[in-house]
Amino acid sequence: MTNPSSGIEFWLQSLGEKEIPVMRQTVRAIAEARKRADRISSREIAVIVMHDPLMTARLLRFILRRRSKRQLQEISTVESAVLMLGVEPFFHHFAHFDVIDEQLKLHPPALLGLLHVIRRAQRACRYAWDWALWRSDLGYEEIAVAALLHDLAEMLMWCFAPRQMQDIHALQKANPSIRSADAQKAVLGFPLVELQAALCKSWQLPELLLGLMDGRQAGSVRVRNVKLAVDLARRSADGWDEAALQDDFRAIEALMNIDHKTLRLRLGLKDENPSAQKSS
Repeated sequence: MTNPSSGIEFWLQSLGEKEIPVMRQTVRAIAEARKRADRISSREIAVIVMHDPLMTARLLRFILRRRSKRQLQEISTVESAVLMLGVEPFFHHFAHFDVIDEQLKLHPPALLGLLHVIRRAQRACRYAWDWALWRSDLGYEEIAVAALLHDLAEMLMWCFAPRQMQDIHALQKANPSIRSADAQKAVLGFPLVELQAALCKSWQLPELLLGLMDGRQAGSVRVRNVKLAVDLARRSADGWDEAALQDDFRAIEALMNIDHKTLRLRLGLKDENPSAQKSS
């Protein structure tokens, strides 16, 4: 299934040449916001952008390509990117989009797969933001963005390599015990985590975001914040009955210094039986 000519370098170059598509509701929200361009705040724009991980990646890639080395060090949040670009230039540069639904209209299973990852990223972002605020971490938005973009490579491959991603999904379905990284390597020739790291470096994402997305730096409280949010969103995507969630709960309780009951309330799990609850 692997094409030797389609390794990481091939995809790194290919993805770098493509415009990142966005969600249909993002296009609508930006169009509505443009009508208030003379009075809208950078914070309001940032909220719209951060609802869509692909739009977030598109904005950061755009502005980081156009700033000096000194300025790059100042950009670590979506709001700071909007502030540095300016409201009017934002609407000027982001007036036309490729829409995910249209791009994948010939690949309905791929669209569903992508939307599943996007929804998971949105939930990870909310968890990371909430827990960072609870811990009084002043870099809460940086942490939230890192969680939102943690699986950026997977999202982009659903957009631009739908057939290969469907092959990976089929392989995992046929072999439930296979690790995701192994299934990805069998089809693509490399695990997506390697493409993710290469993209982050190539696109010059802020060093802090790169560190926050690196699970190997687990000794950092901020990195644990991101990793636990991503893990919880992934494991609870189809419900709250996976056994590994209990370990996640204990780790989150330690991170936030709260008891189990308080965590369940914050997650909207009011029933004592977590399997009876749906994903929040």
